[in-house]
Amino acid sequence: MTEQEDAETALSTPADNMPGAAEEAKNPLLVALGERARNLRAQRGLTRKAVAVAADVSERHLANLEYGTGNASILVLQQVAGALHCSLAELVGDFTTRSPEWLLIRELLEHRSEPELRRARLALHELLSGGGSDTARHRRIALIGLRGAGKSTLGPLLARDLDVPFIELSREIETLAGCSVREIHDLYGTTAYRRYERRALEETVQIHSEVVIATPGGIVSDPATFNELLAHCTTVWLRAAPEEHMGRVLAQGDMRPMAASKEAMDDLRRILEGRAAFYSKADLTIDTSGSSLEESLQQLRTGVRKLMTARPA
Repeated sequence: MTEQEDAETALSTPADNMPGAAEEAKNPLLVALGERARNLRAQRGLTRKAVAVAADVSERHLANLEYGTGNASILVLQQVAGALHCSLAELVGDFTTRSPEWLLIRELLEHRSEPELRRARLALHELLSGGGSDTARHRRIALIGLRGAGKSTLGPLLARDLDVPFIELSREIETLAGCSVREIHDLYGTTAYRRYERRALEETVQIHSEVVIATPGGIVSDPATFNELLAHCTTVWLRAAPEEHMGRVLAQGDMRPMAASKEAMDDLRRILEGRAAFYSKADLTIDTSGSSLEESLQQLRTGVRKLMTARPA
């Protein structure tokens, strides 16, 4: 899902909260599978209808799968995994059994706390990248979060305050592709978009040792790209309440969410819930809910300058 689409498509697509089957004793395996399917869909900012169309299965069939009431065949699961742009192993949740090394690594990491896992991830990245940490990381500020959080508004103001360039990564993606973000998706698909997104980030990092970057909301959906962002930039999650996200999208002149406002808000809440765990990996979180532009900028400026002075590893 792109920055233009992660709120727009989800906010303007018909109901995603189809009622499930009557509550009854459910198979734990099917319940866990359904939860993974819902989480993967939310992380990618996709509505159930969009996934059903891409997977060529009925929306009701997908709903049953997500609620743990549908005993889907392996072929249907493969189609759903393709629509979610993940491996079948990731959907089923068993990718860490592929080799003895995976099993041993999983054993080491199992039951560790989030801070311990973060330290392990950073150590692995440094080990496998063949070099030390990026010394310019603290001078590259990347703003992450869903559309409507204030990245494109606060980003240029922060860049001016720090006297560094401001880069809107979506514009860099369009320059590389030679067409709009929407056209990339329509003509080449999500996989191609993710390649352009990764390349745009890599080139921005190579060119700029000091910069403020506004990233697309769905950048956290691709682990490889998100790892690059975390490794080379100091990240700031600009978050807001779902109602404020919606209001700011409408204030930008996009009235499509009003076509199905109740369903749109439900979809938006799911996207935020699905991505929150990834957004929270940021070095700093600024909540812009209920704050004026000046107040948000002051919070952002103070927090970023503190991080830049601290020079985190």
